[in-house]
Amino acid sequence: MDGPSLEIRRSSAALWGEKTGVRHVPVVAKYIDTSTCIGCKACEVACQEWNDLGVVPTQQTGSYQTLPTLHADFWNLIRFSERETEYGGLAWLMRKDQCMHCEDPGCLAACPAPGAIVQYENGIVDVDPTRCIGCGYCLTGCPFNVPRFSASTGKMAKCTLCVDRVQVGLEPACVKACPTGCLQFGTKEDMLALGRTRVAQLKASGFEAATLYDPPGVGGTNVVTVLAHGDRPEWYGLPRDPRVPLAVRVWKRVLRPVGVLAVFGTILAAVGHFMTHGPNEPGAPGEEGL
Repeated sequence: MDGPSLEIRRSSAALWGEKTGVRHVPVVAKYIDTSTCIGCKACEVACQEWNDLGVVPTQQTGSYQTLPTLHADFWNLIRFSERETEYGGLAWLMRKDQCMHCEDPGCLAACPAPGAIVQYENGIVDVDPTRCIGCGYCLTGCPFNVPRFSASTGKMAKCTLCVDRVQVGLEPACVKACPTGCLQFGTKEDMLALGRTRVAQLKASGFEAATLYDPPGVGGTNVVTVLAHGDRPEWYGLPRDPRVPLAVRVWKRVLRPVGVLAVFGTILAAVGHFMTHGPNEPGAPGEEGL
C-alpha cells in the first residue's frame, strides 16, 4: 500500500470543530480478531520497541495481563478476561487495548490547545507533543479511556497507529509482529469486509452473537474489532455504546464560540468608547480625590 499523505483534516481548538476539507486519500484501519488472538504479547513488544517507549514494570494482579491499564509509556495492552457463559462454560477472552482512532474523536473535541491533537485525512488521530499542554482534557473526552499523562514529559500520550510507518507505506509495528494474523491493516473498506467475513464464519460455528465492533456513536472507529460475544462488549473492556460526552460537545460548539464572540465584543466596545469619547485626560491640579 502506498504511503498516504498526512494532510490534516481536523485539528483541536478549531473554533467550530468542523472538518477542514474533503478526503482525497483512503481511510486506513486496523483489524483485530479477538477470536484468534493467542495472547502472545508480540504486539506489545513491537509497540514498545518501535516507538522507543520507556520501561514500565509489570504488575501482577492475578491475571496474565501485563499492566492493569494503559500507561503513557505503554500504548498497546493485551487485556485478559475470564467470563462464565450462560451455557456453564468458561470464555477466556483477549483483546488488544489501544487508541481506537475514532472518526469523531472525543479527545480532539475536548482539547483546548490549538493543533495538539490532529486527525489526518487518512483517519489517524495523533498527538503533537510540541503543542500539547498536558491538561488532560483529552482523557475526559475519550469514551474509551485511552490517553495517559506522562509525568516525565508533562504531555499526554497514546497510540499513533504508527503514523510514521504508515506514511511510507508500511503497516503498524504491532501488525507486523502478530504471528496468528489476528491483526491486519489496510483501508477501512477492506478491513470491514474482512471483519464481516469472519463474523459470518463465527456465526456458522455457533457464536450467534458475533459482531464487528465499529460503534456509530463516535462515527465508527479506525480500529475495527471482531467479537465472538458481540452482545457482551463489556466482557472485552469495551463500552456498549461509546459517545463523546455531551459536556464536551457543548463546550466546543456553544460555549467556546460564545466566549470568543464575547471577547471580540469587549474589544469592539473599548474601541468604540475610545473613538467616541477619546482618551481619558489627567485631572487638573488639586482635583485628586474628587
